[in-house]
Amino acid sequence: MGIRFVRLPSPRRAAAAGGRAPSAPRGGACAAAARCAARALIAACAAAASGAAAPAEAARLRVAASTTDLASIAASVGGGRIEAFAIARPTADVHRVEALPSHMVRVSRARVYLKVGLGLDQWADAVIDGSRNARLEVVDCSRGVRVLEKPAGRVDYAMGDVHPGNPHYWLDPRNGAVVARTVAEALARVDPEGAAGYRARAAEFAEACAAAWTRERAHAEAMGIRTVFTYHRSWTYFADAFGFEIAGTVEPVPGIPPTARHLASLVEVARRRGVPVLIREPYFSGEAGRFLARQAGVREVIAAASCADAAPGSYLAHIDAVLAAIDPASAGKGHP
Repeated sequence: MGIRFVRLPSPRRAAAAGGRAPSAPRGGACAAAARCAARALIAACAAAASGAAAPAEAARLRVAASTTDLASIAASVGGGRIEAFAIARPTADVHRVEALPSHMVRVSRARVYLKVGLGLDQWADAVIDGSRNARLEVVDCSRGVRVLEKPAGRVDYAMGDVHPGNPHYWLDPRNGAVVARTVAEALARVDPEGAAGYRARAAEFAEACAAAWTRERAHAEAMGIRTVFTYHRSWTYFADAFGFEIAGTVEPVPGIPPTARHLASLVEVARRRGVPVLIREPYFSGEAGRFLARQAGVREVIAAASCADAAPGSYLAHIDAVLAAIDPASAGKGHP
């Protein structure tokens, strides 16, 4: 599901935290038109906004993020000193986000951009490049997290949508704690006066993540569910964190729709092993879930891989909500 871009020399751009500035993907004529439109919008909006913001609002550091999860973590770490917002909608497929002029305008006003990394949000490079924001601090939030499913040996297109490792690391709250510390250091670099507060709030957030992991791990163990199906490999970290085994995925390889033969094999696995649940993101087709429900009694849980919004607390609340939806005691009470 990744997007392939042709990389051309990039205009001025701030260096990514801890490394080189990210390369900017180019999407041909459409992307070029979007960048031209964005530049005109940026100039107009900058002129209109100059002097219009209230002093308190103007003093807040704007932090852009590819996903609501990263934005929510940033909001928890930044407190009242920052304003965090996400580019991708929480129900969007983060592999496939179109870089729009409106995104570039918003990022042109930001001081920090938080990327998921591991090849998931390559489209963010087009947003960053189109923003023409030379002061932007670009942060790869995958730095330091425990990465699962790193490809070994020869990698080719037959393996589907392959990344340097599974990029959905935020669905383990232990990785969320690592991200919080990374964000705190990035904010401290651009706002040294707030450094102590950022680091203190990151430490508090890490404690909250540890408590959430302990609480929800016990919740998962009490459910009596040990195996699940997932549609995509989005839930690998979630399963690892809370003690589930992924018995199979609807996609035979990442990004490839299932065949009838593959679905039949999942029915056989479900019957033989008693797999009770399929976790599916809302942007995937529900046809496979209905088939597995008819043939093997598998219950489908529709859950976005990202939290609802960028508010502080939204990130951990979403993880709690997904566990509650999987719990048979909560079945039929809605989706996270």
